[in-house]
Amino acid sequence: SRLAEELREAPHETSHSRLNEIVLGRFEAAKDDDQFPMQPPRALWDIRNVLRPQDILISDVGLHKLWISRMFPAKEPNTVFIANGLAGMGIALPTAIAAKLVHPERNVVTVNGDGGFLMNVQELETAVRLRTPIVNVIWENAQFGSIVWKQDKKFGRHFGTDFSNPDFVKLADAFGMPAWRCEEVEDLGRHLRHALSLELPSLIVVPID
Repeated sequence: SRLAEELREAPHETSHSRLNEIVLGRFEAAKDDDQFPMQPPRALWDIRNVLRPQDILISDVGLHKLWISRMFPAKEPNTVFIANGLAGMGIALPTAIAAKLVHPERNVVTVNGDGGFLMNVQELETAVRLRTPIVNVIWENAQFGSIVWKQDKKFGRHFGTDFSNPDFVKLADAFGMPAWRCEEVEDLGRHLRHALSLELPSLIVVPID
């Protein structure tokens, strides 16, 4: 606390590097990426393009967490929440409910893998009951992606990481909330804008490469 107080008025600039240029260049170029299933940078570009600087993005745990931490530009402090350390899968949905209760004037969006989302899916009931208008974006690839990546890197193959998903749109409907599945690359931005205009929680499924 003392250090923070002493440095409160100190100017601070982040040094730029070639790595910054490569990563942010890839992010900016993503707006023209029309591949479907979507590439992660394009999905993040669409989300950043829709959200205001003060809005909140909450990342669940999975391979998408690495994309967000490396590439998603935070415009203001405390607007991008990422679980690290113990990194418990399934944290995004309950965290988003809490964030919306604390900051009802801000838009709150989660990014989840399909595996992590299913670990805490019952909290959709809480979101509906409390009428917290958060938007849950699910990147669907029917794998525990970060584990696939680590196993492939270490063993040259992966195992125990593939699974089948429920119909997330029907699942959301069963909880009493609207939901949409993206069928083409332009759908994410369009669905997200509409979802953020609602006064109740919602869900968007994005097939991801």
